This record gives sequence, structure tokens and C-alpha cells, in this order.
Amino acid sequence: MSSYFMGIDTGTSSSKGVIINGECKVIATYEKSHTMSNPKPGFYEHDANKDWWGDFCIISNELLSKSNINPQDIKSIGISALGADCLPVDENCNPLRKAILYGIDSRASEEIEELTNLYGEHKIKQWYGRPLGSSDIMPKILWIKNKEPDVYQKTYKFLTGSSFIVAKLTGNYVVDRFLGLASFNPLYNKKTWEPDPELCNYVCDTSQLAEIKEATDIAGYVSKQASKQTGLAVGTPVITGTDDSGAEAISAGVVESGKMMIQLGSSVYMILGTDKLINDDNLWREEFIVPGLSDISAGTNTAGSLTEWYRDNIFSDILAQEKINDENAYSIMAESISNIPVGSGGLITLPYFAGERTPINDPNSNGLIIGLKLSHTREYLYKSALEGIGYSINQQIKIMESHHEVSIKKIYGVGGGVKNKNWMQIIADILGKTISTPKITLGACYGDAMMAALGVKYDGFNSFSDLSDHIQIGDEYIPNKDNHIKYQYYQNIYEKLYAANKDFMHLLNK
Repeated sequence: MSSYFMGIDTGTSSSKGVIINGECKVIATYEKSHTMSNPKPGFYEHDANKDWWGDFCIISNELLSKSNINPQDIKSIGISALGADCLPVDENCNPLRKAILYGIDSRASEEIEELTNLYGEHKIKQWYGRPLGSSDIMPKILWIKNKEPDVYQKTYKFLTGSSFIVAKLTGNYVVDRFLGLASFNPLYNKKTWEPDPELCNYVCDTSQLAEIKEATDIAGYVSKQASKQTGLAVGTPVITGTDDSGAEAISAGVVESGKMMIQLGSSVYMILGTDKLINDDNLWREEFIVPGLSDISAGTNTAGSLTEWYRDNIFSDILAQEKINDENAYSIMAESISNIPVGSGGLITLPYFAGERTPINDPNSNGLIIGLKLSHTREYLYKSALEGIGYSINQQIKIMESHHEVSIKKIYGVGGGVKNKNWMQIIADILGKTISTPKITLGACYGDAMMAALGVKYDGFNSFSDLSDHIQIGDEYIPNKDNHIKYQYYQNIYEKLYAANKDFMHLLNK
């Protein structure tokens, strides 16, 4: 009897699933798009029943149908979803409101200030290694308590995306150690993994938090009700799972110190494995999914979402043609900048079109395009936007490398952005570092399926290192030295633009 493993990831704009066999070969894939609502400035939400659980059920059924695999042969299921979300549910796991999304949602700025004043900047720094920010769940919970007390009173559990889907599958409320001790910090005691009554007291009740397990621990088994909705066999093991960026890092081989992932999705997320926790006011640090490994990480608010904005608003004629001749608009846009010079003819873009997380941690920042001339065309603007994301990535890598304990040995590029080979070369040239992409670029769902195999200790899968043995390198982008030298000039200007324009940005947001 053959053995197969399913992984399903829920992202910002789509959910994606895969079935792999015991050799980690892909058997079937399926992707389902969904939308993100933006009801107010700084508010970003998902409908958890529709966008998270609904997508999961559709994808699970489609994967089984496409592969023609007997559900009994799916030996375990791995799940990931966008991390640092906040979803209140009742005792029947029914959402009480739309899910508040990760750091892109900046609604809880007053609660961040309230908690900082309550505990003091020194204590916050001890807990987080940086100031409290929009990527933390504690102020999101407090926002619900302060602004939606009726919802708060009805809340049985505060969940994140992976916790919600696992609960729908198994009836058990769990969160992995990576998310629990980082995103919910400091609500859990880091030694016991139990909710801390004293620290929870101001924000929520200890009973409202999920149980912490390792990402590859068995969280439970598919229930009869979930089986009817998903097509999966009753009793199939479900691992705890983790957040999408962590799972994507595993899919690329970030399982030891010095290995780094740059995830180009709707936003950018960067994870660098480190031997110990390293504090920095501008970045984040956590104990990573891999036991014994820490990480230093960073995240922007735009990447693919900015290229989508350009497609929909600046290259709308190409998008219209896509519907007629079925030629991908993004591919045409990527090709259109092939002859645009390094630095886009003196254009620099600050890609803060949705505020920004690291390294400036300013939800009230704005996008900026500087250097415009009558000679510039939309192709110059577009390449400048791609370069702007590259400058942001490089700025954060430079901050990481400023810590003497940090060493970057290998960089993996993952996510939908790696399909744009011109963009990948631009980033490599800006960084002055080689970027490798995995041969299988499915991303987080592939990491989920691999971790599912590890969770049930399938033959030969005993550690995360065993998983990395199955990961092969696809493309490599080697930096052009001349381009890198030219980009250093623009990088220097880029890093000064935010400080020079911060006050004007904030005035425009009033």
C-alpha cells in the first residue's frame, strides 16, 4: 500500500495544496484564490470560514480527485497559514468576527502604546528584543477587548490561522511553539509552555489560549464531520502545523544556522537561522520551528501586492489583453523592463504603499517615488518598484549582518516572485549575493507535506535534516559585480529617504 502526505497552506491572496509521496515527489497540486478585505485604513481581514476553512475543504477534495488517491492512503496532513493573525471563536469554533491579519493590520496602535506604558519599554525589550509592534497578537487581543467587548465576552479561544484549521479538522485547539512563544509573546511561560496567569490577566483569560505543541506533533485526527467536508478519511493524523513563512523556509532547506529564506509573496518575509536569539530594535527574533534553532527575521508589507497594483492600475491594458490572448500580464511586464538601466534612470521607490513593518516599523509611512522626469515611462516606474523591494531586502540584510554573531552562508529565494527571473537577478545584483531557488517552488504547502511525513516518522524521516536531503536546487542568480557597484549608490540614497520624508508622510495621513 502506497503512502502519501498532504500539505495545505493559507496565504494572503490564495491557498495552495499538494500531495507528495514517500520520496517527496509531487503527485498533485491545487490552488484557490481569495480576497483580503480592507474596511478601514490600516484594517486588513479575512473571512475565516470562507477564505481559510472553505479553501481548505475545496483544495483537499480537488487534490484527492486529481490524484485519484484513496483517502486511506493519506498518512498525515500538514497545515500552515499566515501567522500572527487573531481570530476569536466560540465554543463550537465559529468565528465571532473576521480574522485580524498579521503585521499589515495596524489597527491596534493605541493598544501597543497602552501595553508599552503599562509594562515599560525595558520590559517590552526583554520580552521581544525590540519595541512592541503590529505583528504581535497581544495588542490585537486587547483591541478586541477594548473596542469589541461583546465579541470578547463570547470568545472561547483566540486563534491564529493554522490553529483554526486544525481545530476544524480535529476539534483540538493547538498552536505550534514557533507561533505560540513568538506571536503570542509574552502570554505563555517559555519554560512550561503554559499560559502565564499574571501576564494574561490584563489581556485575556488563560483558558482563551490554545495548547502549545511542536509543529510536527500530532494535534489530533480528522473527525467525522471534517471528513464529510474535506473528503479525508476519518482518523487521519493532523500535525500542529505552523505559519506560512516558517513552512516555506522548511521547504527551502532552512534547517540550520546560516541558511536564509527570502520569501517573495504578497509581502516579503525573511528568515535567517541563528545559533541564539539576537535582539535588534528594527527586526524580529524567535525560537524557530526546528528544535534548538533560533532565527532573526524581517517582513515588509508589500512585494507581490505592489506588482499587482502596477498590473491593475498602470498596466491595465496588458491585463485586459491577458483575458483575450491568455498571455500572462506579469510575464509581459517582466519582459518590458529588460532594457531599463540599473537605477531606473535615477528613479527610487520607497515601497511603503501599505505602511511598513521592518525595518522602520511605521504603519503610517507612505509610498514614495522620487526622481521623476518627463523621459520616464511606466517601464521605468515598474523597474524602480522592483528595485525598491530589493533595496528594502538589502537594508535589512545589512542590519542582520551588523551583528557579529550572524553569518549568512546560503540564501534561498521562494514564493511567487521567483517566477520573475528579471526581479530575482535585480535582487541578487543589489545584495551582491547569490540567490538559489529550490527545484520545487510550491512553497509552504510543500513544507507542510514534508513536515506531515516527519510528524508520523515515516520511513527515513526522523529529523528536519532528513527533510532537507530531499530538497534540490533549481535556478541560481549570481550577482553582476558592475551592477552591484552601481546599486550601492542608489542603496545609499534609498536608506536616507524615509528619515527625510517621515514627517511629511505623517502629515498626509492626518
